[in-house]
Amino acid sequence: MANKAIKYRVYPTAEQNIMFSKTFGCCRKVYNLMLSDKIEGYKATGKFPDVTPARYKDEYPYLRDVDSLALANVQMNLQAAFRNTFDRSRKKKNGFPKFKSAKHSRRSYTTNNQKGTVAITDNKYIRLPKIGKVKAVIHRIPDSSWIIKSATVSQESDGKYYISVLFEFDKVENTYIADKANAIGLDYASDGLYVDSNGNVGTNHKYYRESHDRLAKAQRRLSRMQGYKKHEDKSNNYIKQLRKVNKIHRHISNQRLDNLHKISAEIANRYDVVCVESLDMKSMANRGFGNGKATLDNGYGMFLSMLEYKLSDRNKYLVKVDKWYPSSQICHCCGTLHPEMKDLSIRKMT
Repeated sequence: MANKAIKYRVYPTAEQNIMFSKTFGCCRKVYNLMLSDKIEGYKATGKFPDVTPARYKDEYPYLRDVDSLALANVQMNLQAAFRNTFDRSRKKKNGFPKFKSAKHSRRSYTTNNQKGTVAITDNKYIRLPKIGKVKAVIHRIPDSSWIIKSATVSQESDGKYYISVLFEFDKVENTYIADKANAIGLDYASDGLYVDSNGNVGTNHKYYRESHDRLAKAQRRLSRMQGYKKHEDKSNNYIKQLRKVNKIHRHISNQRLDNLHKISAEIANRYDVVCVESLDMKSMANRGFGNGKATLDNGYGMFLSMLEYKLSDRNKYLVKVDKWYPSSQICHCCGTLHPEMKDLSIRKMT
């Protein structure tokens, strides 16, 4: 069995919009209440107690108005956060769970499909518990044998709503045999996403820089409106302008994602083996290197993730070379190591 999620754009009515906002708020409220009780229980007994959303419904009756499965998934998320914090087998440990902020936390919730409570109907609606039919753009129709497992409703910073539907299906065995001679190597480049072993550059687009002037102008207008300063009441004009700023940010993100999907799909279709260097992109975006904005604008980390699952779907290979392996200093003809190539001003050896 395999799982695949498809994300659809939806257009809720005014009533559904209010219900979505209520569910987002209730999920955040329950998460904070459970986390608070766990912390207080640990201070009193030395152990983290088990808590469930049901214990808060008498004190907060409005929790009964929203989907109970959404609240149950919040409980599972909090349990997973604690497991990731104290799991010694994990190489990279997460920090202790933090309280969710109404201003900064992601507006989303997940509900499960129980006997058809989540369904795609008439190829233009998605049915959800407590919500009903939500108008959607069904740009991709799933196979009739696919089973809906869950749906995640989210609202982006620009106000648009999306529903990501998770499907379960029988995975067909891929019999394609990869040709290991049909290989290519990709080296990260801050000014072009990557440079391949044939000397081709990935992309010349810098979407953030291309929209920088328009974004700066919109942010300057926002800074002059009532509500920009801390603890200041936000005016309607401020909220409208904030949506415009968020819309520009979202447009930049969509441009970048679209470009990365196209490039990664083209490489996955053309080559059977792709070799890349495993880099710590967060460290490379450090201000000390002087290319942080270019690194973040590239989206190289997302590009590698896309490349990995697309090659895997095609029964092909992604080879990750350790970042400390001196691949740029070794002659590809005789294998001699040239330490002077550490100097970025020297790019060729004889």
